[in-house]
Amino acid sequence: MAKALDVRDLSVRFDTQHGNVQAVDHVSFSIEEGETLGLVGESGSGKSVSSLAIMGLVPSPPGVVEAGGIMLGDRDLNTFNAEALRRVRGKEVAMVFQDPMTSLNPLLTVGRQLTEVLEIHEGLSQAEAFKRAAHGLGDVGIPAPEERLNSYPHELSGGMRQRVMIAMALLCNPKVLIADEPTTALDVTIQAQILELMKGLQERHGTAILLITHDLGVVAGMSDRVNVMYAGRLVESASTAPLFDAPCHPYTIGLLGSVPDLTGPAGDDLYSIPGQPPDLAELPAGCAFAPRCSRAADACSEAVPATIEPAPGRLSACLEAEALAKEGGAG
Repeated sequence: MAKALDVRDLSVRFDTQHGNVQAVDHVSFSIEEGETLGLVGESGSGKSVSSLAIMGLVPSPPGVVEAGGIMLGDRDLNTFNAEALRRVRGKEVAMVFQDPMTSLNPLLTVGRQLTEVLEIHEGLSQAEAFKRAAHGLGDVGIPAPEERLNSYPHELSGGMRQRVMIAMALLCNPKVLIADEPTTALDVTIQAQILELMKGLQERHGTAILLITHDLGVVAGMSDRVNVMYAGRLVESASTAPLFDAPCHPYTIGLLGSVPDLTGPAGDDLYSIPGQPPDLAELPAGCAFAPRCSRAADACSEAVPATIEPAPGRLSACLEAEALAKEGGAG
């Protein structure tokens, strides 16, 4: 299938008074039409910044975005000016932002914020846009959607605001949907409903989805492939089932080991990766994960490990990747 989005050699840094913060460091990935790519990693690993760079929303200054290409089909979004990006955002590439509390305009009604998208990108009249927006709110499980269109964001709960953000992203049936923690503020029932809604959109329109989340259960159920980020770098990439069955990178092994096991012995302590993520303004010379890795060797601290292919269809940036793959991911 054709690539809906192809990100090539993306780097993002922030020039601050305390030095340069390398938030994303030479990251490349692609998503095919109708595919879901999961993007996982601890907070501060560069997931959200990568998505903001794709959307052209990294503030400059202090942000500096460099890329070999951010290809939407055959068009390079990295070369678009502000007006060209506005024509694409919301229509062809849409994003569910991580924090609905700050992503909605508190001075405008929910209805105005939803209908504006349809009026600009679809050319609908105000009445047509209002009807379509109400239908969109109903799709994401908001009761009495026509009434809610007249509400202001502060009148809605956090979960309802999150659903408004999801409805807004889905209104124009985008080719690429970037979902940054789309179900964080939702209860389990609504979470399942939203995920089914996203799957339905994908099946009907061939939408490519970049799913950014900490919930590895959601990743396992939704994603075709998974990218793992750490300290701004892509450390592992594989199809979902092989990655969960036999992770290659010690960091991926640690993430999966941190998931509670309901079948394990009662009273066992929940595993956590030791140490803390590094300061992105002072990254170590070698592997950024080496100070936290039980398998680190002297060579790991000397140079950034090259990305290798320890098995067909998967990538890992680790000197131990081939050995770990042979061991079936046992850390």
